[in-house]
Amino acid sequence: MSAAAESRYRKPAGWRTTPVGEYLSEFLGTFVLIAFGDGVVAMAVAALPGSGRSSQGIFLGSGDWLTITFGWAMAVTFAIYVAGGVSGAHINPAVTIALAARRLFPWAKAPGYIVAQVAGAFAGAALVWLLYKDAMDVVENAVKSGDPKASTFGIFATSPAAYFGDYTGPFLTELIGTAFLLLFVMALTDAINQPPRANLAPLLVGLAVFAIGTSYGANSGYAINPARDFGPRLFAWIAGWGDNAMPGNTLHIDWYFWVPIVAPILGGLIGAFLYHVAVHVVLEARGETAPADIEVRGRTVEDME
Repeated sequence: MSAAAESRYRKPAGWRTTPVGEYLSEFLGTFVLIAFGDGVVAMAVAALPGSGRSSQGIFLGSGDWLTITFGWAMAVTFAIYVAGGVSGAHINPAVTIALAARRLFPWAKAPGYIVAQVAGAFAGAALVWLLYKDAMDVVENAVKSGDPKASTFGIFATSPAAYFGDYTGPFLTELIGTAFLLLFVMALTDAINQPPRANLAPLLVGLAVFAIGTSYGANSGYAINPARDFGPRLFAWIAGWGDNAMPGNTLHIDWYFWVPIVAPILGGLIGAFLYHVAVHVVLEARGETAPADIEVRGRTVEDME
């Protein structure tokens, strides 16, 4: 295409070269994350049992859990592929805050990223509800309990395992799980460590989430992402799940909603700083540099200035 033709088809820059473009990217990436993450839970909890395509009940075997953890891994992977080129695909306030604390991301843009992430998660949950409402109604009617929606609330947000009587176990699980997540994210994106080639980092981050879910997921549902939990939780509250959603009352722990917000943020900070102190500064001290064949993709507004 000639230069004249290119200039004719080129769109005016406008908001595309402002942080608004990055916020929109975070919204879309988190929307994809929840649409497929909550979607796979809806499949296991309501759609497959209710459709007659599965003889399994609700969470009767480890196969359901493996399906869910693998589905969330793929949700993370493709969400990062969607948003990574524009915003870096944080799709998680714990990641945004940890990067800002490490001075790898400007604090001024953190509120916009977080609002976009929560909004994207809310929208993703709304899509799952729209597509699976009939299946969820069947499950709720079959339960015939005092609160029939309690059985399907787990499609949207997390809750503590029944063997916990207070916040301690779930809080520690979310803190440690998110610390591992940021440890892995920092390692996979550190150009002077052993960065993956051929744009494989999103897939490997997805596998990291799979590892966390299969190793530590049962304690608290491994939110490891405040937006992933709060956005769908807010939607579920509006859609009629009541106290199960907000303030997050369960059979054994009340006011649970704050745990998947606070614990992942603290855990993310711990994981990011642990990696920095134990690995990154050691590599710097040894004079390690990024390989010549590593191409950094995705430019924020700061990178263009």
